This record gives sequence, C-alpha cells and structure tokens, in this order.
Amino acid sequence: MSLVCACPLCHGENTHDYYQGSDRDYLICDRCALVFVPPRFHVTAQQERQRYDQHQNSPDDLKYRAFLSRLLKPLLKQLQPDSEGIDFASGPAPTLSVMLQEQGFSMSVYDLFYANNRDVLDRQYDFLCCTEAIEHFAAPDREWQRFLSMVKSGGWIAIMTSRYDKVSSFSDWYYKNDSTHISFYSQKTFQWLAARDNLEMHIESESVVLFRIK
Repeated sequence: MSLVCACPLCHGENTHDYYQGSDRDYLICDRCALVFVPPRFHVTAQQERQRYDQHQNSPDDLKYRAFLSRLLKPLLKQLQPDSEGIDFASGPAPTLSVMLQEQGFSMSVYDLFYANNRDVLDRQYDFLCCTEAIEHFAAPDREWQRFLSMVKSGGWIAIMTSRYDKVSSFSDWYYKNDSTHISFYSQKTFQWLAARDNLEMHIESESVVLFRIK
C-alpha cells in the first residue's frame, strides 16, 4: 500500500492505489487517468543512464526503423514540405531524426543524457517527436508544457508510448517492469490533455497519438 501523492501530470490530489508490484507501487489519478509510480520508487539518474546505455538501437537497424515507422508514416501525412522538427529524448543513437532528414525535413535532436544542447529547447518547431520517452518522465506536466511552448501554432506533437488501456492484464504487462518506466497513459489521459490544452487529437494506433496545436 503506497502513500497517496499528487498526480505528476494534472496535479490532482485524488489518486489511489492501482497495482502493487513486488518492488514498487502504481497509483492512478481519477482526473486524468495517468498511472504512475510514486517518487520514492524512482531510480537515480545514474541508474537511469546505465539502463539507456544498454540500448542497441541504431539507424542501421532495419527492425528499429520499422518500429519507428509506426509514428513516422502517420506524421508524414500531416507535415508540409520544408517543415522543421525536433526529436525530443532521442536516445543514444538518434534514428527517427535521420529517417525524417531522409524525407527532406530539417531536424534537431535533444536528449538529457546524450544530446544535452539546451539551445534547441529555446526555439519553436513545426513538429516535435517523442518516441518511447514520455513513460520515463518523472514530471510529465513540466515536459508537456515544454512541448507546447516549442511547437508553433498549427504544428504537431507526435507521441509514441504503449498504453495501459490496450492490455488485458496490467500485472502481466512487460512495459511496467522497466525500472525507468514511471508514467503510463491511456486514451482517456490523452483526451484529457487535448481538452485541457485545446489540442486536436488523432489516435493513430495502440501506441501512436498525434496532437495539433490550434
């Protein structure tokens, strides 16, 4: 049984136990439906970096490219020629940015551990991509507000993350077992964000959602 704490996305106080694992607890917010791991169970920054250092992805990995194409293909349908974008939390081997550059788009990359050039955060872009990263955010509302500030009116925020409402059993869900995964989303969560921030939302698949800044 975990101590109840405020939701890190909507800051609502009405949170309660959702699931109790062997090594950490999971709470759910009644307002935005975010499932999250309380801060006392979070790994350190060093442990987080060590986990990411184990990733073997690269632009030469065709399977990884195919995986990222789940987001790339629907996003391409929305982008205008010569659009400028940023791959936020690009990881140790940025690949989506390479794929978008191959399509003729100008790309910047940012990653807290591997590409920490904060100058790119002070600009605005036509689109922002964040693949398999928002589940790592300890302060998801802070990062979401950053996303909103970085995308121009009419631009796009493209998100890839596995949703907990698409699995039959949370207890058997592999995604929750990664120690660096601490924020879990559902369609209801994304709908809440779209309503709060007046965004146009497109659910593209079980793991991809696009938001347009109005």
